[in-house]
Amino acid sequence: MANRIDECFAQLRTRGEKAFIAYICAGDPSLARTVDLALALEKAGTDILELGVPFSDPLADGIVNQLAAQRALEAGATVPGVLGCVQEIRQESEIPIVLYTYLNPIVQFGWARFYRAAEKAGVDGLLILDLPPDEDVEPPSDALFHIRLIAPTTSPRRMEQSCARGAGFIYYVSREGVTGVQNAVAASLPERVAALRRCTSLPIAVGFGVSTPEQAAQVAREADAVVVGSAIVSEIAAAGDAPDLVARVLRRVEPLVAAVRSAALV
Repeated sequence: MANRIDECFAQLRTRGEKAFIAYICAGDPSLARTVDLALALEKAGTDILELGVPFSDPLADGIVNQLAAQRALEAGATVPGVLGCVQEIRQESEIPIVLYTYLNPIVQFGWARFYRAAEKAGVDGLLILDLPPDEDVEPPSDALFHIRLIAPTTSPRRMEQSCARGAGFIYYVSREGVTGVQNAVAASLPERVAALRRCTSLPIAVGFGVSTPEQAAQVAREADAVVVGSAIVSEIAAAGDAPDLVARVLRRVEPLVAAVRSAALV
């Protein structure tokens, strides 16, 4: 079976469109509401879902996503719970799902055991934030893509090394530092995306800091996919477990999706 990520980008290419990737933290405010949010995000136009595995020491995340992970852990989210959440989403949806995670939860669960469980649940890819390319190994399952991260500070040698072992898409971190809403897109983005395209034919997704429709459109003109996380997580934090949680999140997401779609037609 072809990976859903590859299929998604292939379909978007035939339509001349770019991808909108949404990040939410699994278990915030609960695993049940995460399923509701995932299905609603797909209906609103999200192409790929990044599902955060809550972790107590998320070093690559800013305060918004840190607090989301804390809320999820306090609500009882666990790795098996997150995988169960994916299974529930899979009962109604074939949206590509990438787990955004740190290495420690995988190691604690058991490397091979985790891959087997994730594949069985319906996960398509892993974005492991603190796994450097020098320490990376081939995934024990061909069905699960390792999404490689490239930062503004990544050297040309390491960029080539990561791209050569990439699958699905390359995730370009648009700025130095941690996740979080920013006032502007980095001026170096066009140059850095061009450099990446010389290293790989994989789609390039850009994230870390994109929060407004204007920023999403600007990034979509350069990249193949736009990742929005903290702006969505902020809405979840404000709404909590309120009955209108999904509606509030969609009001934030729909203009972002529209901006990505319109930019692709320019």
